[in-house]
Amino acid sequence: MLIFLFLVLVVGTSQSLATLFESPIEELLKKNYDIIIVGAGAGGAVMASRLSEDPCLRILLIEAGGSDFTDINISVPGLAFTLAHSQFDWNYTTTPQPGLNNRSVGYPRGFVLGGSTAINIMTYSRGTRDDWDRFSRVIEDDRWSWDKMLPFISKVDKMTAPPDGHNVSGQFDPAIHNAHGIVNISTSSVPLPIDTRVLEASHQLQDYFPFNPDYNSGDTIGISWTQSTISCGRRVTAASSYLARAFDRSNLDILVNTRVTKLLPIGEASGSGLPDMRGVQFSEDANGTAYTMYASKEVILSAGSINTPQLLMLSGIGNAAHLSSKGIKPLVNLPIVGTNLQDHVYLPNSWLVNSDFTLDDVHRNATLTAELLEVWKKNGTGLLSLAADNQFGWLHTNPSVFSSLRAKDPSAGPTSANFELIFIDNFVSKRMAVPTTGRYITVVTNVVSPSSRGNLSLACADPFDPPLSNPNLLGTEVDLAIMRSAIKAARAFMAAPAWSDYIISEFGAFGQAQTDDELDAYIRDNADTVDHPVGTVAMGKTGALDAELRVKGTVGLRVVDASAFPYVPSGHTQGPTYILAERAAELVRASLRT
Repeated sequence: MLIFLFLVLVVGTSQSLATLFESPIEELLKKNYDIIIVGAGAGGAVMASRLSEDPCLRILLIEAGGSDFTDINISVPGLAFTLAHSQFDWNYTTTPQPGLNNRSVGYPRGFVLGGSTAINIMTYSRGTRDDWDRFSRVIEDDRWSWDKMLPFISKVDKMTAPPDGHNVSGQFDPAIHNAHGIVNISTSSVPLPIDTRVLEASHQLQDYFPFNPDYNSGDTIGISWTQSTISCGRRVTAASSYLARAFDRSNLDILVNTRVTKLLPIGEASGSGLPDMRGVQFSEDANGTAYTMYASKEVILSAGSINTPQLLMLSGIGNAAHLSSKGIKPLVNLPIVGTNLQDHVYLPNSWLVNSDFTLDDVHRNATLTAELLEVWKKNGTGLLSLAADNQFGWLHTNPSVFSSLRAKDPSAGPTSANFELIFIDNFVSKRMAVPTTGRYITVVTNVVSPSSRGNLSLACADPFDPPLSNPNLLGTEVDLAIMRSAIKAARAFMAAPAWSDYIISEFGAFGQAQTDDELDAYIRDNADTVDHPVGTVAMGKTGALDAELRVKGTVGLRVVDASAFPYVPSGHTQGPTYILAERAAELVRASLRT
């Protein structure tokens, strides 16, 4: 089945556009392509959009998930919580995590055009100056430093006004945002009563919780207004931004509902003798026909930090001993593939509050939610246009914590936080249901510069079986200590006079955890993942990729997704992935000119 995309998604006309193939039909299989891109998340969408700007390049983008990136649960920001474990999720779980009392936790990954940008909580972070500068040192290429990346950073985001037109002056710095970016972002869609309290508490405790007018300046430290991938009250995804702008290009085809199962060599590159990996094998399902296509110039892997290393290993690129143990013939012995898995650690902490209304009232009242959905459908306004939070903070752990453990601070430098505080106007937990009574505020504490490293490996040689994902959450005493310091910081912030008539008490197991030992037990029993896996096919001298994102030991194969980061950025990862892909598109264009 094929569908002609229509520009109505972009500007409201009925002009015929690129072709979307819902399955690998004969018309597609007869075509020839210069570039084949695997995965339509942030990385793949940017590559498809930017490379198809050249009308002489024929691009095929293959996505395992479906095409319904405009589904209402995706589009409505306030329904984001419905997307994990839905048809738009790969529905992965981690291996048992020793740091979480041997619990396995869900590992949501986007399974639709737009990838994880379609199911995340929409926070937009660029990463920090120190994040990018550390990348450049590890990669040994100054082109990846903050200063050299600024042109690519400015290409991505564009600040937009809230749908109701309320005043957002002071919520961001207009001087550092490009008016011509591709991904529309915004600050608060709807003011909430807790907003003034958060800002007042920051003012009252400014020595440790200073106000930061724009955390996307390269320095995140302090309390800021959150910037989210929301525009006109709707979620903005890689599909509705980057891909949508390419829908009027006949040189771009998109194939969905199709799993790439293997990369194939087409021979050896002349001169080097390295395998030329410009072939892809794909199928609709485990029992379906296996098809093969070849790119005349490059294959670009953008399948994400879980699926990209899995696909490399299934293709014989990885640790030779591991591959042999699964019955896979090694093609390139690259043991680093699948190692270095890093992720942020998540922990919600809730207080019972004195309030006539919080967003708990929405979450517990189906009738009210339905009424708010009707408001949203009319003009994108109302409480369902909100992201998860209006403000958050990025802060350092006291250096004495690291010295007491005889450990190095794992953050990239002074502009990069150790932990994040997210202020949410309702009860939040991945471990228990919303209480039937009471109103709450939650401060989510996230470890954003972890020292733990995990890995990804194959369970078997079947490409339709999920790999074994082990992020090793809270795998070090350092990460546990950072989370403990984050909770103490949250408690200090909520003890500011601004909250004196609002906070009633700490709630549940959180309130019972007061000593360090009690805190550690509470953390291990309630922590989870922020769903930011990176690093499994990292760039660097000892990494799997060179400075131009080419897979070492191969020809014709690049990786452009979050697996390429040598360290997890100290911020939410969709923004850095967009930025990395903008840089990658320029690298590919330059290589095609030579």
